[in-house]
Amino acid sequence: MHINNKNRSLAVSTVDQKSETIPADTGLLAPNPHTKFATLFDEKNPFLPERGGELQQVQVAYETYGKLAETCDNAILICHALTGDAHVGNNPQQGDLPGWWAEIIGPGKSLDTDRYFVVCANFLGSCYGTTGPVSINPKTGKRYGVDFPEVTVRDMVRVQHALMQQLGIREIAAVIGGSLGGMQVLEWAVMFPEMVRRIIPIATTARHSAWSIALNETARLAIMNDPDWQKGNYDKQPLRGLSLARMIAMISYRSQPSFQERFGREEVDLVKLNGSARILNNQPPRFQVESYLRYQGIKLVKRFDANTYLTITRAMDSHDLSRNRKPLTDVLSNISARTLCIGISSDVLYPPHEQQEISENIPNAEYREIISEHGHDAFLIEFDQLNKMVSEFLGN
Repeated sequence: MHINNKNRSLAVSTVDQKSETIPADTGLLAPNPHTKFATLFDEKNPFLPERGGELQQVQVAYETYGKLAETCDNAILICHALTGDAHVGNNPQQGDLPGWWAEIIGPGKSLDTDRYFVVCANFLGSCYGTTGPVSINPKTGKRYGVDFPEVTVRDMVRVQHALMQQLGIREIAAVIGGSLGGMQVLEWAVMFPEMVRRIIPIATTARHSAWSIALNETARLAIMNDPDWQKGNYDKQPLRGLSLARMIAMISYRSQPSFQERFGREEVDLVKLNGSARILNNQPPRFQVESYLRYQGIKLVKRFDANTYLTITRAMDSHDLSRNRKPLTDVLSNISARTLCIGISSDVLYPPHEQQEISENIPNAEYREIISEHGHDAFLIEFDQLNKMVSEFLGN
C-alpha cells in the first residue's frame, strides 16, 4: 500500500542540537522520536551506486548514544542486519523503548557510552528512514519501488562513511555488527582501513555462499509469485509472499535443537488460535511450530516492505570481499584492524567455519564462539556471552 507520511512531524535533536522536524518521507514506519536525519550528496555530487543509476540525495536515519570526544576518535559504529533499524540502544530519560541491542549499549556495558560515542545508521535501501524503495523519487514524485537502483554492501558502507564524515568523526574505535551487519563491518576494514582501529564481525561471512543465496532466492520468489506483488507496483503489501519469505528465513535463523526443544510435536489449541495464523491459508495450522512461523510472517508484514526485502537480499548476495579484488585470502591478509570474529555454535545460515576462515587469514585476529542452541539469532539473544567477549576485546 502507498503510505502517506506527510502528516508526520516530530521534534528531534540533530547533531548540532538544533530542533528540526522529521522529514516527511521517512520510509515505511514512523521512526523513534529521537532518530536523527542527515542529507548526503546533492544534484552536483550525486551518489552513484556500484552497479549503475544515481541518487541525487540520500537521506540517512541514525541514532547516537554517548558523547563524541574532542579528538573525534571514540566512535563505535554499529551495522544492523536485514530487517533491523537504527534504534539500537536506549535513552530511558527521553522515554525511549529499548532498541534491539540495548543490552550491550550503555554505561558499564561492553559498548560503554561513558567511554564511546555509539552510532547506528539505517543502511541504504532500507525502509526505516534511509533512502530506499519506499522513498519518494524526486524525478517522478512517486515511490521508487522496483525502480530503486540495485545496491551492494559496498554502497551501504560508502553512505555510512559519508555520514561519519558529516558527523566529524576522524577515526572509528570499532565497527561491529552481526549477519548482514558483519558483512558491512568487513567491508569497512577493506575500504577504509585508515579510519578503523578494530572490527567485530559476528555470525557472518566473507562471501555469500550458494546455500545463503539459495535461501534468499527462495524467499524472493515467494514474494514475486504472490499475485499482489504486481511486478513490484503494488498498492498494498503482498502479504502472503512477504510472510512466506519471512517464514523461510526464520527456519535458517534458528536451529533444529531449538525448534525441537521449544515446539516438539505439540499441537495447536484451535480454541486459542490467533486469527492471524489463518491468514496465509484457510486451513489452520496443526502444530505449534507451524503457528509460530505464520505468526512471525504476519508480524514482519506489519513493519516491512516487500520491494525492500528484494533489494536488501540481492545486496547480501552481492557480498564477496574478493569481488573485483585479489583472491580472498589476500584481501583478508591485508586487513590491518584488530579483529574479533564471533561465531555461533548452532548457526546453520553462516556456520562457525566461515568466521574461523576469516579469523585465520586476518593477521591480527582472534576467534570466539557463542555456545547456544538458538542458531543464527543467538547474537540477538545471548547477551551475557556477547557482552563478555566484546568487553574483553575492547579492554573495557
